[in-house]
Amino acid sequence: MKNRAVVALFVAALLSLPALAQQQPAASTSQDQSSQTATSSGSSATGKAPLQYESRQGFWGKVNPFARKKYVQRQTQPIRDRVNELDELTAANTKMIKDVDSRAQQGIQMASNKASEADHHAVDAGNKATTAQETATKANTRLTTVEGVVSNIDQYKSTNQTEIRFRPGQSVLSQNAKTALDQMAEPLKGQHGYIVEVQGFSSGQGQEAIGTSRKMADAVVRYLVENHEIPVYRIYVLGMGNAPVQTTTAEAGQKPKRMSGGRVEVSLMKNDLEQLATSSTAPAPAQ
Repeated sequence: MKNRAVVALFVAALLSLPALAQQQPAASTSQDQSSQTATSSGSSATGKAPLQYESRQGFWGKVNPFARKKYVQRQTQPIRDRVNELDELTAANTKMIKDVDSRAQQGIQMASNKASEADHHAVDAGNKATTAQETATKANTRLTTVEGVVSNIDQYKSTNQTEIRFRPGQSVLSQNAKTALDQMAEPLKGQHGYIVEVQGFSSGQGQEAIGTSRKMADAVVRYLVENHEIPVYRIYVLGMGNAPVQTTTAEAGQKPKRMSGGRVEVSLMKNDLEQLATSSTAPAPAQ
């Protein structure tokens, strides 16, 4: 009986040891956490005090062979909470970094687009400036040409000359005379800046010769006006009578000759106005 009582007391002592071991670490852990929370002045990224290691390990030391599941869960719950909080913070920071990077890329792209647009505007402005410079140069050149033409508008140069022969005492145009006048007057349609000089010469003396030469010159003028519609104000007619014939350069120094029979000298005179009108109607070069 005594042996049985001793064994029973020993078993009861063994069963009570785990309960005492669990109560002592739990109490020491709660006291350490409260003291650490009260005395800690720092803070972590989560805004909470950092976890502290237990200064006391309990009755069994570092490992409690009789620890229960609830006790282990209670000891590891703060760690799991902190891990979850760190995961949430990491995810939030990653999202913020992506947002910042996205905004930075958008800003860089917008700046690049603005720079490209500015380059296009600069190129366009340069092209317009070049075109304006070319236009100004052309206008200046044309103004110089116009000034030259206006200053020399009354300076006519002989471009074509035709001589019409008449039989003595007649003022009727022959077929050869009409053909020669047609060849000279046909290109004058639609042209500007020209005059026609008609001078009649006749044999004889005095007013009779002047009158005959004027009749022959009038016959030429009448043919030009009626058949080729040359304006009368462009024709200058003069009866020279039996005036001496003008000598050429090869005949210079010789006495003037007097022609027998009748003839009319028709001279086409032009200034630079026709050249100016031609250049103004020319098509502008493609830009």
